[in-house]
This record gives sequence, C-alpha cells and structure tokens, in this order.
Amino acid sequence: MIIHREGYKSIAIAALVFGIFNLLSFTFLSESLPWLAILLFVVTLFLFLFIISFFRIPNRELTINDRQIICPADGKVVVIEEITEVEYFKDKRIQVSIFMSPANVHVNRNPMDGEVLYNQYHKGKYLVAWHPKSSTENERWSVVTRNAHGTILYKQIAGALAKRICNYTQVGQQVKQGEEYGFIKFGSRVDVILPLTARVEVSLNQVVKGGVTVLASW
Repeated sequence: MIIHREGYKSIAIAALVFGIFNLLSFTFLSESLPWLAILLFVVTLFLFLFIISFFRIPNRELTINDRQIICPADGKVVVIEEITEVEYFKDKRIQVSIFMSPANVHVNRNPMDGEVLYNQYHKGKYLVAWHPKSSTENERWSVVTRNAHGTILYKQIAGALAKRICNYTQVGQQVKQGEEYGFIKFGSRVDVILPLTARVEVSLNQVVKGGVTVLASW
C-alpha cells in the first residue's frame, strides 16, 4: 500500500495538529486528569490514522479486458437505471452509480482503454451523494471516452463532504484501462453512462472495487 500524492498536504497538516494538540493535552492534563489526556490521545490518533487510510492506494491485481468496462471506483452500486442523458449524448442510456463512503479507497481509474473526446468541469451544489439530483446539480467532472467497441461517459460527483475533485485527463488523450485518472476527497460518487446495448454485470447494492470489478460488457 502507498499513499496518494493528493494526501501529502492533508496528512502533514493532520500530523501537525495531532502533535500540537497532544503536546498541550499532556502538558496541562497529565497530572490532574491523566485518563482524559490518554483518552484524547487515543481519539486523535484514530482520527489521524483514518486520514492516512483515506489516501491509501492498496496493492491489487487490476482487471484488463478490452471487451469489458471496469468499475472506476470502490464503493457500493446505488443506481442502475435507464435515463435520458442530457449533457453529451442527449439520448437514452443506462446509468450505473457507485457511492463511495469516506472509508472507501478514493482513487478513480479509467474503466476502459480509449480516446478522451470530452472533458468538462461543472460547478454546482453539494447535495448528499445519493440524492437523485446529485448527478446533474452537484459539482462534478465529466469525461467521455471512445474505443472500437463504443463510447461511455463517466462523472466524478462531489457529495456533502467532498468539495475537491481532481481529474488528470484531457481531450485527445489516449487512456489505458485501470490507470488512475482522478481522485475525490472525503466521500462522493461516480456515475457511468453506458449505451443501451451494454450488458450490466453488477447488481444493486453490490460492493465493488475500482479497477477490479467488471461493471459491464460490450
């Protein structure tokens, strides 16, 4: 396991706060209330380790298959439905949404090989990630990728806590399946918009792994 580069600053700040807080705590409480100083140390240590774990990149064997679309994120499948897509395709599509809790790995990976045709950041609200309107009203970053089998759109969507979306793709770029394309901080959601001809391979409420679980097949 390694730590994502997006976490370096956050972890450094958390370490500084952790150190100063506990230095003051033990200085002023160790004699009069030693149990409280120890309790505060345990609680803040847990929070500090949680922040470190949030930015983890676990070692895993990625699924690479040209005939498959792989889950771009860890989390739980919360939506599988037919929609009218209004941002890019403007026709009927299948939407599969993956909700990422703060405890999930938050690295986002390319679901397939292909060329990036569209890359657009949208300012927006910060509704909870499972809200039905979060796909169209929240802060989000949309990417459209095409290969020989078809074209898909996938969106990084901010939630009530997630207020920073990182995206490393650009129009014209050739992306590789399983490679990292973005990161969302502190809980969020990713939508994958598929053509109606795609065969969805996940089920509602299924727990999935980014870069590993097969989301759909061509």
